[in-house]
Formats: sequence, structure tokens, C-alpha cells
Amino acid sequence: MNPRFWAGRRVFLTGHTGFKGSWLALMLAQMGAHIRGFALAPPTTPSMFDICGVAEGIEHEIGDIRDAEKLSASLKSFAPSIVLHLAAQPIVRDSYQIPVETYAVNVLGTAHLLEAVRQAGSVDATVIVTSDKCYENRETIWAYRENDPMGGSDPYSSSKGCAELLTASFGRSFFKPGMGNGSVASARAGNVIGGGDWANDRLVADIMRGLAAGKEIVLRNPRAVRPWQHVLEPLSGYLTLAEYLATNGPLAWDGWNFGPEADSNQTVETLARAACDLWQRTDAIRIEEGSSKLHEAGLLTLDSTKAKTGLGWRPRWNFAQAINHTVAWYRAYADAHSDMRAFTLSQIAGYRKSKS
Repeated sequence: MNPRFWAGRRVFLTGHTGFKGSWLALMLAQMGAHIRGFALAPPTTPSMFDICGVAEGIEHEIGDIRDAEKLSASLKSFAPSIVLHLAAQPIVRDSYQIPVETYAVNVLGTAHLLEAVRQAGSVDATVIVTSDKCYENRETIWAYRENDPMGGSDPYSSSKGCAELLTASFGRSFFKPGMGNGSVASARAGNVIGGGDWANDRLVADIMRGLAAGKEIVLRNPRAVRPWQHVLEPLSGYLTLAEYLATNGPLAWDGWNFGPEADSNQTVETLARAACDLWQRTDAIRIEEGSSKLHEAGLLTLDSTKAKTGLGWRPRWNFAQAINHTVAWYRAYADAHSDMRAFTLSQIAGYRKSKS
């Protein structure tokens, strides 16, 4: 991430009111970018967006990416150089309750965004953020690479696989070099953790709610392995990718993984116990293995060799550091005197100064 590249850069960011979007908006603002955010109202109460005053200093617009006309008008009037698409229905378990809405947001919403970019005429680089769950997960010991097939058993994972196929199709049809629409790429991250996440049915959010309330932490799938990473890791990857596309483009469509190092491929129980230890609630965990009847992948890891060699990107914080910074954020929030915007910006500054 080159702050000089981002200073004054016009960035259109969808999903800026969500967990990852709020962190990304603050990260861009710290580097001096000119941001317009387009998203629904914050999805949780409390929300990082409100607590950290993310709306300060950016153009904040409430809108639904399923509204193609409003989305296109907003993007075209702002005339951005960079588009970062994070808006999504992000919860696996919710996708079982609202499958059609999940596809409408994650697939059709992505199509609306790409069509709006195509019509805008100002965009140098577009990064479509999907998920590590876009891959057809056969639960092998091999980490998934960018050329592995798309798939997904649950509606959420399937919708992200569909979004990848859609992005590839638009990229090959409308964003080829010489067409004047800039470059488009897709980005796939691991399981992100970090302060400010209050979504239902996300592990760290559930753990922190339980610890703060003095309740038990119930694990339904303790042996599931995930590529855990602090939220700043993939966000730095998205920005590195966007800068690469804008600087070297126009380039043909491509997909990129931004996952952690192998030491961060840990079980749900390992992460939960580490967080509880830091909170000094070592007795807080209760395991109810097999209590969920919904399909959840048991093993999922990413291979990020391509980003390391092609972009020079690599993770900066290991598994322990990611958990430490996450718990520290929630500890600061529990202190009513903490300025959470300043605290979050200090974590971003610390991350940027750390070595990979």
C-alpha cells in the first residue's frame, strides 16, 4: 500500500457500513483518499460504523446494490478512479433462511455494480470481493488455488462462486485491455477476525458477546479448520491489487487469494480458547459438537502464492497477533472512556508499520 497513490484518489466503496467495509473506509481515509460509500444502513446494533464515526470525512450514501439505477447514478456522478465492491449478504447461516435474497444481493448486485462501472467511463480499477468459500470445497488437505473450480454447498458459498463466474464473464467480455473500461479482478479472503464485528453466527462476534456478558461460549463445530486472519490483512491485499491494476493496467480479468500463513490454519476451538484466555475466562467454553443440522465445511484453506509472487503482498500478523489485536479492540470498547475511532486508526497505523 502506497499512501501517495491513495492520497486524493477517488474511491467508490460499496458495503462501507459493514464490518470489513468500515475498516477499509478508515484505512483509506487515513491515507487521504476521497471516498464515497454506498451501502445499506449498518447491519447490526452496535456497529463499528457508528462507534468509530466512519461517516466523518467521507461521502456517505445509503443505497441498495439491487437498485441498479440508483447505484449507477451514484457511481457515475462521483466519477471514481477505483471501485472496491464489498457489499454482500455475508452470513452462511442466514443464507439458509433467505436464499433468494442472498443470490439477489451477492450475484445480481455484483452484476449491477459491474454494469455501472462499464457505463461510468472513469474507472481505472475495480476489485470485486468474494470469499474463500467460493471454491468447490472437497475438504482435501490441499489449499485452494485461484484456478480451482468454483462451487459451494450452502446458498452463501454458492452465491460467491456464482459471483466469481459472473465477474470472470464480465471481465472477459467488457473489461479486456483496449476496451476503455479499466481493469477488473476478484479477491478471495480467508476467515477474517478483528474488532467491531457484531454479526450473528460469526465466531469471534459470538465469543466477544458471550465474554462481555459473562455467558458460556457454545461451539457447535469445534474441529473445523479455517484460515483465520486479521481483517487488515485482506484489506491490504485488496488495496495492493487495486493499485497494481491501476498502475499497470488495463489488464485482463484475474482472481487472487489473500489468505494467512499456514500457522493461522487453526480449529474453531483453538481460536476460541485463545480468545477466552486473553479475556481471562478460561472456563467459558462449552462444546455441543454436531448440534447444528446445517452443512458447514470442516476444512478450508487458501494458497496465496500468486499474490505473494505477483503483487509482493504477504501477511504481516500471525495467528497470535491477530487474536491479540482483536481482543484488545473489544477490551478498549468495553472501556467507556475509549475513543474507538482513534483506537482503530492506531491499530491500522501499527499494522502499516509492521513487517511482513
